[in-house]
Amino acid sequence: MNRRAVVTGASSGIGEATVRTLRSRGWDVVGVARREDRLAALAAETGASAIACDLTDADAVAALVSALEDSGPVHALVQVAGGARGTDRIEDAKTADWQWMFDANVLASQRLVAGLLPLLRRAAEADGHADTLFVTSTAAQVAYPGGGGYNAAKAAQAMLVHALRLELNGEPIRVSEIAPGMVHTEEFALNRLGGDSVAAEAVYSGVDEPLRAEDVADVIAYALDAPGHVNLDLITMRPVAQSANHMLARGPLRVRSDV
Repeated sequence: MNRRAVVTGASSGIGEATVRTLRSRGWDVVGVARREDRLAALAAETGASAIACDLTDADAVAALVSALEDSGPVHALVQVAGGARGTDRIEDAKTADWQWMFDANVLASQRLVAGLLPLLRRAAEADGHADTLFVTSTAAQVAYPGGGGYNAAKAAQAMLVHALRLELNGEPIRVSEIAPGMVHTEEFALNRLGGDSVAAEAVYSGVDEPLRAEDVADVIAYALDAPGHVNLDLITMRPVAQSANHMLARGPLRVRSDV
């Protein structure tokens, strides 16, 4: 029997790329997202299964867990779903944006852990180990102006991951965190900036090869396919052009000629 992974945020970006990558490596995959039409198209193309679910809805998550339990084992949870809304200063921030970011990034993760741990334990007992893997962000590590709400939500999610690893000590369930820097996807900046496509593209303008969703998916797959005794606690990944959150080179990368 192939190992089966549940991948959230599967309708676009890193989640979609992760579904494709894991399928290419022989995993059975259940893609989870709100947009049923996009999930259906991805499932038809890749052979993955699909379950539509709004992870900010506790009842919907409970139904997701029930459907997964009825359809087979779960060897890995890959929590990609989340996101950012707004770039306001803290004093000007919209409370609703912050509420959504906390719900989508933190509470959704807690709901999934609470619901799926019994299934993951069952798989680990049968097969030797199971995985939980969370895609956070370098925004969890370093604050920046206009990012307060996203910084806070992703930092909280990262703390959830760290605490979960401690709580599962002694069990054969790995807990991994991937923290990407700048990733050029079709929707992240667009959603954050309220659908302003010009402003969204300006975020990446002139950057020599930002990370792609496929780059992050490759690292996720590597973590899941590593030997069962190896846990990749935290992987921080950025494009070469981004030395730190606040230091981004725009224009072609080139070797200095004055040294």
